[in-house]
Amino acid sequence: MRGPGQRAARSDRRMSKFQALDLGLVVRGHGRHYIVEDADGQRLVCHPRGKKSDAVVGDQVRFAESGDEGVIEAVEPRRNLLFRQDEWKTKSFAANLDQLLVLVAVEPVFSESQLARALVAAEFAGIRAAIALNKTDLPGTPEARERLAPYRAMGLTVFEVALKADREGSRATLSPWLQDQRTFVLGPSGTGKSTLINLLVDNAQAQVGEISQALNSGRHTTTTTQWYWTDATRATALIDSPGFQEFGLRQIDAAALWRYMPDLREHADCRFHNCSHIHEPGCRVRAAVEAGLISASRYRIYGEILEELQRKSW
Repeated sequence: MRGPGQRAARSDRRMSKFQALDLGLVVRGHGRHYIVEDADGQRLVCHPRGKKSDAVVGDQVRFAESGDEGVIEAVEPRRNLLFRQDEWKTKSFAANLDQLLVLVAVEPVFSESQLARALVAAEFAGIRAAIALNKTDLPGTPEARERLAPYRAMGLTVFEVALKADREGSRATLSPWLQDQRTFVLGPSGTGKSTLINLLVDNAQAQVGEISQALNSGRHTTTTTQWYWTDATRATALIDSPGFQEFGLRQIDAAALWRYMPDLREHADCRFHNCSHIHEPGCRVRAAVEAGLISASRYRIYGEILEELQRKSW
């Protein structure tokens, strides 16, 4: 039987082995194939050792070159992970992010429930977030702006852009916030994510084409997460993501949900320490809703998510 000293020595040898390997950044994955970028900006197709890999876009990995390809030996510890989780599976978006930009549009009309869920997931992961309202050249802008008023009141930054109608104005609005950050762009199909990427990334289509060819994945559609550098110094990154229909939050304990909704959290000093903010007497959250300090739509969404998280899976 190995003693503590022998186990520690074995662990040190294993760590030294991984540290001797190249360190790379996962910029895209397709099945068991990953594109890994090394310190010089060169990209290589890599495969995980073994049958399973937990690597996601944004991960730092240790890899060894093997001919024209590489082998991922280890994933470095993450500082955060943005993901969604339903009853059946977990979908990881990306790791090691600085911020999240939720892109919504005047048309098609955005789902406030999906917006709220994305923001809760970011809050849970400790990732700061902002919202960008696109297509503000369209007539429905005042109504969309009004629907986003509760988010401004919470202290969230809400940008207004028209990515096609006012390219330079939109670039000027977003670029200072994006500068020197790794930003994940999330939003439903039709909001303008591809337009945003093409506006801010000069060689976006070339990057996609090269990676698709390397992965032998055919014509590119946004079915996987894709990392883009917007500058030659590789200081500013945009991470594009597939559209989605559902956004589960099963990773969050139902009793703690209110902690990840800043407007509720501000008023959650209730009579009972374990208040659900649904039916208990002396609930300050419900009082704040009645006083107009928390929007009725935000409180309704809280109730929907809470019920979902309390529902048992059999």
